[in-house]
Amino acid sequence: MKHVLITGGSRGIGAETVRIFTNAGYHVSFFYEKSEEIAQKLSAQTGATAMRCDVSDEKCVLAAIDKLPPVDILINNAAISHSGLISKITGEMWNRLFAVNVGGIFHCVRAVLPAMLQKQSGCILNVASMWGQVGASCEVAYSATKGAVIAMSKALAQELGPSGIRVNCVSPGVILTDMCANYDEETLKDLADASLVGRNGTPRDVAEALLYLAEAEFVTGENLSVNGGFVL
Repeated sequence: MKHVLITGGSRGIGAETVRIFTNAGYHVSFFYEKSEEIAQKLSAQTGATAMRCDVSDEKCVLAAIDKLPPVDILINNAAISHSGLISKITGEMWNRLFAVNVGGIFHCVRAVLPAMLQKQSGCILNVASMWGQVGASCEVAYSATKGAVIAMSKALAQELGPSGIRVNCVSPGVILTDMCANYDEETLKDLADASLVGRNGTPRDVAEALLYLAEAEFVTGENLSVNGGFVL
């Protein structure tokens, strides 16, 4: 049975990905940072192993992965966001976004890579964003981190392909998670109307795309847009 590690796995896209992969018969572990009660409840419901870990902390990542079985599929979902004018973003905010959204992937990939290289097989999936493709006003820092995730995924696919390791990413659009909590109904309706399918996305939409990429053995180096046609 293949072992899947999902970062940022206690809420939203991460939690649904835990459910999708456990239901598909994978052995699943997931990282969470703050939501202890929610994480333990998800673990009890699914049988997945929950571990507290701040992915921006390399020592924490190495210690956590050392306690787990070798990882066959790594899904880098942990991320934070920030909205605001560039003039209002502090250096601390900017650095924290990059530490989690980009540094977290760097730390987790490096931690699981020795076992994947030894087996000459593996799959790495990164969660980016449509704003990493086209940018978003008042989300400069977030857009920059997600653009970096897309570039990292393509570069890693080229570097690791000869070792039998596939790397892909998904770029979700407007997904109804905690990140949309500040949007009012009218704004959400306008966003839904702007998509070609006439609705906003759900965590399940993204989780199903991740499951497809995990099992699509002839696909690597791709960025799969999961945005309902919001961005083409």
